[in-house]
Amino acid sequence: MGWFFASGLFTSPPVQVALVIGAVAATVSAVVGVLAMVRGLAFAGHALTDVAATGGSGAVLVGASPLGGFLGGALVGAGAIALAGHGPQQRRDVATGIVLSAATGLSALFLYLDATTNATTGVTQRVLFGSLFSASSSTVPVAIELGAATLLLTAVIARPLVLSSLSRELARARGIPVGVVSGVFLVTLAMAVGLSALTIGSLLSTALLVGPAAAAVRVTTRMSYALVIASGIGIVSTWLGITLAYDSYNWMPHHQSLPVSFFVVVDVVVAYGLCSLVAARRARGRRV
Repeated sequence: MGWFFASGLFTSPPVQVALVIGAVAATVSAVVGVLAMVRGLAFAGHALTDVAATGGSGAVLVGASPLGGFLGGALVGAGAIALAGHGPQQRRDVATGIVLSAATGLSALFLYLDATTNATTGVTQRVLFGSLFSASSSTVPVAIELGAATLLLTAVIARPLVLSSLSRELARARGIPVGVVSGVFLVTLAMAVGLSALTIGSLLSTALLVGPAAAAVRVTTRMSYALVIASGIGIVSTWLGITLAYDSYNWMPHHQSLPVSFFVVVDVVVAYGLCSLVAARRARGRRV
């Protein structure tokens, strides 16, 4: 396998950190992403990635942790969407669009200030497109704890969340606090966005949040299968992206690695295409 895995891949500390954080982020994003699709919150997830960019760029500006900034920005955005979008789907979409616009403007301001006042190079690259190989080893336990908390919180609300997604009236009749469940899920969505933004950047984190989930629901209608398939696609795409990014150092004439985020997104798109082909083939088989 030496032809595929470049020398020193598995012994490199930055790669080891990237593999762990990437696996955690991919798993959490896949699980939350499947539920977000059931809830029809793909647009809200996309909006929160832009709000995470605001938090990440603001954190860099004041010298704080990018992960804390991504997470804090996404949580603030989730709260704003929940407060402004309480009610029908149309009102929620309008609120999401307003939050998205405000966050985009603020992130543009913070990134400008980062570029003009911060001596650290590549700030915009790290915030928007990620820099997983530069993640500190001290981030690993934080990412694992955050991921475990997100999965636990998601497991607690999963059943009432799915029921309220299918029928809000039936959920209310069974005594489920629909508003509370929706608000808690927005919190888990924000936490997943924070982790995915750390992995492939805030601008591209939608791919890790929505892509594996969308691919999974193309090939199965069972929730449990979709969660497993989406998690598998997310982890494989992320680990393959890390491997290819590490290998790409030897591809370029000036020995400069290509971004991890580029390869992860390509892997996710390819996986979605393959799942779509499988779904189309099954559909043709049923018609015959």
